[in-house]
Amino acid sequence: MTTLEVTDLTVDYRRRGQRPFRAVDRVSFTLRAGRTLALVGQSGSGKSTVVRALSRLVRPTSGSIRLDGRNRTSGRDYRRAVQMVFQDPFASLNPAHDIAHHLRRPLLATGRANGGRDAEEKIAALLRSVNLTPEADIARKRPHELSGGQRQRVAIARALAPEPRVLLADEPVSMLDVSIRLEILGLLDRLRTERELAVLYVTHDLATARHFADEVMVMYRGEIVERGPSDEVILRPKHEYTRRLAAAAPRSGRTAS
Repeated sequence: MTTLEVTDLTVDYRRRGQRPFRAVDRVSFTLRAGRTLALVGQSGSGKSTVVRALSRLVRPTSGSIRLDGRNRTSGRDYRRAVQMVFQDPFASLNPAHDIAHHLRRPLLATGRANGGRDAEEKIAALLRSVNLTPEADIARKRPHELSGGQRQRVAIARALAPEPRVLLADEPVSMLDVSIRLEILGLLDRLRTERELAVLYVTHDLATARHFADEVMVMYRGEIVERGPSDEVILRPKHEYTRRLAAAAPRSGRTAS
């Protein structure tokens, strides 16, 4: 089933006294429930701009984004349905507030909890869903008291609070220790299956893209230059840029960055 359909997405950045810079050039793809699409490319290729456009942090210059066949990017329903997991879990959490606060806000703002006991039970359930226990102890802590992996689990739990249908994961493990990257990606993969999420996984790591994504799109200078099933794109690349990425990728393990 189609969940999010992106057609000819274009994003230009205005620069004073200069011609606009085109960061994303007529990109089209579809995110489907229960499946992961990896968007792969080096830094500066336009990957994060695509994610920011989908999450409404950047306004597209042109093109369309359709949720279930309808243009709904300006409404509350779209904001609830499409959630983002940011690259840096520490920067995305407010150090002045405890973990319970970070989860309570989206629950109340989207009407997924009524406050009081109901909110506390749902906070505990969210923490359990991302393997953070004992829930009461974690809920009382502040971000600086958690490890990087724990903070990213909190960020994932916060993204799950509105019960989204689409998860945008922008390099979700690149700031984490190599030893826990597979744990976080495995968690996202389990949640995708359990909740029938459509996942856009943005990365520069071909190994994890192959392992966790059903399909891969390769982005170069704002354009999609290659796409297809993960094994086909990564093991038998057709575009010269994809071949260069594959040749430059470390061979020592799946989690190398």
